[in-house]
Order: sequence, then C-alpha cells, then structure tokens
Amino acid sequence: MAGLLEGKKVLVTGVLDRRSIAYSAARLAVEQGAEIALTGFGRAMSLTERTAKRLDPLPPVLELDVNKPEDIRAVANDLKERWGEVHGILHSIAFAPEDALGGNFLSTEWPSVATAVQTSAYSLKALTVGLVDLMKPGSSIVGLDFDARVAWPAYDWMGVAKAALESTSRYLARDLGSRGIRVNLVAAGPLKTIAAKGISGFQEIQGEWGRQAPLGWSTTDLEPVSRAVVSLLSDWWPATTGELIHVDGGYHAIGAPIK
Repeated sequence: MAGLLEGKKVLVTGVLDRRSIAYSAARLAVEQGAEIALTGFGRAMSLTERTAKRLDPLPPVLELDVNKPEDIRAVANDLKERWGEVHGILHSIAFAPEDALGGNFLSTEWPSVATAVQTSAYSLKALTVGLVDLMKPGSSIVGLDFDARVAWPAYDWMGVAKAALESTSRYLARDLGSRGIRVNLVAAGPLKTIAAKGISGFQEIQGEWGRQAPLGWSTTDLEPVSRAVVSLLSDWWPATTGELIHVDGGYHAIGAPIK
C-alpha cells in the first residue's frame, strides 16, 4: 500500500535535533513516501546536518535564514533544479529574543518585538511567496503553532507573534486558494523541545496540561503532532484551508481542570 505522501516532494524547516517536532514530522514523511529536503542556518546548521544523518535516505540540508530574501531565492533555485516542483512545506520556524519572553512583556522594546514577529509570523508569508511558483494545485503548506487565542505565562511577545502567524495563515489561504494551494496550522500542546527549554517559566504550562486535557498529554510524545502534519501535507484534506488543527489532548476545549 502506498504511503500518504508517496511521490511528494516536501521542504521541512526547523529541524534541530531528534526531539524537535520538525524532525519527527520529517521522519514520518519519509516513512510515508515523501522525498524531503531540510533547512538550517548559522550555528545550528551543523546540528541540522548531524540530525539529517538519522534519516534514510539522507536528505539535502539547505542554508536558509528566513529573514534573508537572498536565502529564500537560493532555496527556491536549488529546489527548482533539484526537483522541478514542491508539493509541501512545513514551516517550523519561530524565534523571540530573550527580553521578549519570560515575563518581560511590559518592558520589551520594539526591536525585539519586530524580530519575534518577522521571524515567527512574517516568515510564513516570505517563504510561501518565495516558493509558490514551484507549487501546483493540491500542494499544502503547514505551520506549527501554539494556540494564541489566550495569554500564557512567560510566552509574552512570542504569543503575539503566534497570533500574527495564525492571521497570516488565513490571509495566505485566501490568496492562494485560487491556485489550489492549502495553508493550515497545527497547534500542538507543550512538548519538551529545545525551543521550549529556551522559555523561562514555560514548564508551568507543561505541568497543567496533563491535568486538564481530556485525552491526557505527554510532553515527550511527538507522534500525534507529526501525524497531523503529515496528514495535512497529504491529499486527504483537499477542501481544508485556513484552519487551525489542535493536537493538544483536547486541552483547548476545556474551561477548567478535570477533577
């Protein structure tokens, strides 16, 4: 039986180590038949290259600082020559300076806010537009989110950036629908990733999740989120776009902890 992504060519951003959601999704995408390429940049490039060696076949790792238009153009040119077309993109890119997190909301200055919003939200638009000419009807773009409908402890301006990401995805869905390209987000519950470790106080959120999620929640199990990502990259959601899919054990639907 063919895999969900048989014959698909998928760009996966944001792979750091084996505990990253992007790596788990990349591994599952390969298992489901996709040919993938990863991106990395700067000091993290070597970490991405090392993690890529866990995948079989070994995928190419392309340099991509998503805030540099020249890097996006270089990736687009590489994939055009390498594949000719792209069927899916996983956007797993987010960053906020330290002073924009951890309870500093009222004191954060604009330059740090601008960095958080550009890297975590505008980058979805920038990367999509940069690769859109390689994408045919039926292609899918999936971004990783942390539900921004409410305020969270310590998340501060990253929460604002995620709200911008959610809005960006809807406008992209509007403008790319005529091309048959879908844009959706997956809102995962808290997971023990490198990114989460960098947010002081985020552990408070993790502790509450298991008590309130009706289905329970494991902060170390990346499989449920990865399956949602791969499913959305496949042809199984042909009429779904502009959507935010929660993979959080049902936490988002419950108003108070379950006794």
